[in-house]
Amino acid sequence: MGMSSPDFWVALLQIIGVNIVLSGDNAVVIALAARGLPAHQQKKAIAWGSGAAVVMRIILTIVAVELLRLPYLKLIGAVLLCWIAVQLLTPEDEDEGGGNAATTLGTAIKTILLADLVMSLDNVIGVAAAAKGSVPLLVIGLAISIPLVIFASQILLKLMERFPFIVTFGAGLLGWVSGEMAITDPAVKTWIDANAAWLHTAAPMAGVLLVLGIGRVIAARATPAESPETTVSLPPSALVGHAARVLVPVDGSEGALAAVRRAIELHQTHPQPVQFSVDLLNVQHPVSGDVSTFVAGKTLHEYHEERSEEALAPARALLQQAGVTCRSHARVGDAGTLIPLVAKELGSEQIVMGSRGLGAIAGALLGSVTAETLRSSAVEVVVVKD
Repeated sequence: MGMSSPDFWVALLQIIGVNIVLSGDNAVVIALAARGLPAHQQKKAIAWGSGAAVVMRIILTIVAVELLRLPYLKLIGAVLLCWIAVQLLTPEDEDEGGGNAATTLGTAIKTILLADLVMSLDNVIGVAAAAKGSVPLLVIGLAISIPLVIFASQILLKLMERFPFIVTFGAGLLGWVSGEMAITDPAVKTWIDANAAWLHTAAPMAGVLLVLGIGRVIAARATPAESPETTVSLPPSALVGHAARVLVPVDGSEGALAAVRRAIELHQTHPQPVQFSVDLLNVQHPVSGDVSTFVAGKTLHEYHEERSEEALAPARALLQQAGVTCRSHARVGDAGTLIPLVAKELGSEQIVMGSRGLGAIAGALLGSVTAETLRSSAVEVVVVKD
């Protein structure tokens, strides 16, 4: 498979895509492992630790590529890859951090290496499958994608949180690769080529549908049962009722700021403005339990606090400028689940939130935070389209 072949470039894009989607937790560990160091050592820790991790990852994946030449291992790998893909679509629980905060350059580098070794099983299997036995393709793909993950980790993580369809696409890509992987196992490839060549098209598509279908079912079971009370989605032009306490979930997006501006309008039309108050809520997506193994709980707490403050600050400034009383709240977990629970906890009479504007396909596959809130909230929900 030469560089002039379209298959080479398709496989290269698959390697880059798989590695980016599966390296989010690794990127968090890299960033947090260097967090406790002096500023002049942080870049060194990231550069040296990540460089060593790149070499280690390439060696591990080359070993995996060679192992996948043995009969039946690709079939086992395909099943494992499907499971990894489904995990991408399943809400994660965050454990208490048990790791120690890195205080020296050597400790930070060791943490990055150990974490990458332990947490890279999914990357190794996914990339090895996408490489289709080509070691040069594997090395090129990893050489491009790993530095991208390392040096743009925060941007990538924010993009995945802001646009969940990226994660859905990544899970689907893994499903596609697992389907291709299964039908190229030495134990079945000859028979398939001779008797069922149509599987070369059908198996990857079946892998995508299987992953997204199972992921959707698991995600639906994790969503709280629909409240027996009436939940209402109102048009953007409606200023409803005279709720004295409003909850506004914010994530730093323009849609969230549009919801804040709607809350200000509600304040201005409220019959007793003095009694009107707004609670701002930011919900941070939890990192995986693997990350908390290598990063101290205090460090994770500070990390989530900083990101919450980044999302809350613009909304708080708008409200203060308009003279609206507000309080800020931060949580870590699934936003669609936590927003209705926090509204109940605070005694909110109304939730005003922006629409994330997901496309129809992404919305159908993952469900949006807004849709989950509408399903489970026991109070009125005003959805503001930016």
